[in-house]
Amino acid sequence: MFKNISEIPQQLLPKLNTEKSPSQRNKLPHLHRYGRYLYWRFIRMRGTPEYIARGLALGVFAGLFPIFGLQTIVGIALATLFQGHKIAAAAGTWVSNPLTYLPIYAINFQVGRWLLNCQQEFVPESIFSFSELMQYGTQFVMSLFLGCLVMGIIGGILSYFVGLKLIRWWRRERRKNLGNNLY
Repeated sequence: MFKNISEIPQQLLPKLNTEKSPSQRNKLPHLHRYGRYLYWRFIRMRGTPEYIARGLALGVFAGLFPIFGLQTIVGIALATLFQGHKIAAAAGTWVSNPLTYLPIYAINFQVGRWLLNCQQEFVPESIFSFSELMQYGTQFVMSLFLGCLVMGIIGGILSYFVGLKLIRWWRRERRKNLGNNLY
C-alpha cells in the first residue's frame, strides 16, 4: 500500500494542531496543582492550632532521625501518643528528604561528637561500604543518634512555635478574607 508516511495523502491523516487553545495555555502543571491542593488541605486542617502544631513538631522530631522509611510511621506514632495531628506529623517528617539527608545528618553527627567530646577523626570520603562505616563502631552510632536527639528536640520546639504562629496567622487572615467577601 504506502511505503512511507510521505506517500499518504494529507486528507487521510489527522490534522495535527500544535497551538494550544486559550483554556489550555494557562493551565497549571499537574504537579503544581497537586501541591496547591496539599497546601490548602494543610491550611484547612481541623483542630486547635496547638493540636496541629504539636503534630508538626513531632513529625519534625521524627524526621531528623536516620530511620529511612520509618520516619513517617514514627512521626504518626508519636502524634498518636502525644495527641498531635497525625497528618501534620506526616508532613513534618518531610523536613528530611533525599536533598536534605546529607546536611542534616552531617550536622547531627557533628553535634553528637561535640557533646560526647569525641576525639576520633571521621573522614566520610574514606567510607565506601557499610562494613567500613561499622569500623567506626559504636562511637559513630552514639554520636549520630545523640546529635539527632538534640537537634530533633531543638527542631521540634522551634517548629512547634513557628507552626503555632503560622497557623494562627493563616486562620486570622482567612477569617478576615471570608468576612470581606460576605459584603
